[in-house]
Amino acid sequence: MTRMMVAQPRPLLVILLQLLLSCLPALGYSSNRFFYQDILNGNGNGEIHFNGVKLHVDSSQPSVFALRGSNATLSCRYWYEPELSSPRRVRVKWSWLPIVGGHETDVLVAIGPRIHSFGDFRDRVHLRQDSPGDASLVMTELQLNDTGRYRCEVIDGLEDKSATVNLELRGVVFPYQPPHGRYNLTYHDAQQVCQEQDSTLATFEQLFQAWEEGLDWCNAGWLADGTVQYPITKSRSPCGGLGLAPGVRSYGRRHRHLHRYDAFCFSSSLRGKVYYLQLPQKVNLTEAQQACFNDGAQIAKVGQLYVAWRFMGLNHCDAGWLADGSLRYPITKPSRNCGPLEPGVRSFGFPPPYQKHGVYCYSAVHNPKQMAGSGELQECSTPVFLNLWSVDRHLSQGCC
Repeated sequence: MTRMMVAQPRPLLVILLQLLLSCLPALGYSSNRFFYQDILNGNGNGEIHFNGVKLHVDSSQPSVFALRGSNATLSCRYWYEPELSSPRRVRVKWSWLPIVGGHETDVLVAIGPRIHSFGDFRDRVHLRQDSPGDASLVMTELQLNDTGRYRCEVIDGLEDKSATVNLELRGVVFPYQPPHGRYNLTYHDAQQVCQEQDSTLATFEQLFQAWEEGLDWCNAGWLADGTVQYPITKSRSPCGGLGLAPGVRSYGRRHRHLHRYDAFCFSSSLRGKVYYLQLPQKVNLTEAQQACFNDGAQIAKVGQLYVAWRFMGLNHCDAGWLADGSLRYPITKPSRNCGPLEPGVRSFGFPPPYQKHGVYCYSAVHNPKQMAGSGELQECSTPVFLNLWSVDRHLSQGCC
């Protein structure tokens, strides 16, 4: 018996693969079996494959240091080897990884003349583009939370190269205890109290630099990464023991909701002025707040006083109220009548609010009246950088 052969229908996938293979020459499939299609740079012929051309991206500055409120430029440059005869339109993307970790966030994306910025960076960033291949990021009005690692990514078709730049703010680190006493702050409480004092939680790098400059503090405090640490320049029994070398002591990571410590806050430069308000008589806390308001200012925050001391040379021997209800005064030129013979911000803690004292005010604008009445404010015009610390000595007697 003769069997009849019946043609079987070909699977649809096989037919589609055959059609695709027949079209490959027209799509630019090259002899080295590398295919890439450029949507952005099409030259009309559908042909954009590079033979031996490489894209390079680099930054001339791995780290950039700046102050809050200032501008900064994060360098980034791209080029091709060998050099191309005509410029190509690429996609440039800047992203940011916060210094405390977390997810990478888009900062800016540019394709040719079209530029789009995102989130808190909107209207504060743009590309410099001073020369061909210049993709440097210009940042204006820097904020405390802008610190971190920035990535410059250049994309040309399937080619993708990147470089990173670290942005660090110069500032001052100070320990902070709330009015209700030592070791009462969860991690989130610490974040909040620092923010209330015109600052942010310090990073380990910022605390380490403060320790190198002489910060000695025996109470453990939260840092931005969720660790608890404290800096010691003079070894002693209550602070790790006499046999332990000076350094930054660490408790490691602690539970952010259950464990309670103090805080190390970080603040940077000011747009305005901090000054001691000259009054005919001493005032209580409520009267101090009103007195600053009547003078066209507001009562100063702790972070603002530290910045004025650290960067503007504010020196005044009279204790004054601050916004958190504490009583402090800044000394850049020590004298016998003004506490220890080293620079620092002295503190008297949190006295009852009905007591009568002076007050430190903060004004965001220049006011000749304040210059005339502050006595010591003239010293604030020239930045100074102090290497010695004497901070809140009455609070640092506890052990860790």
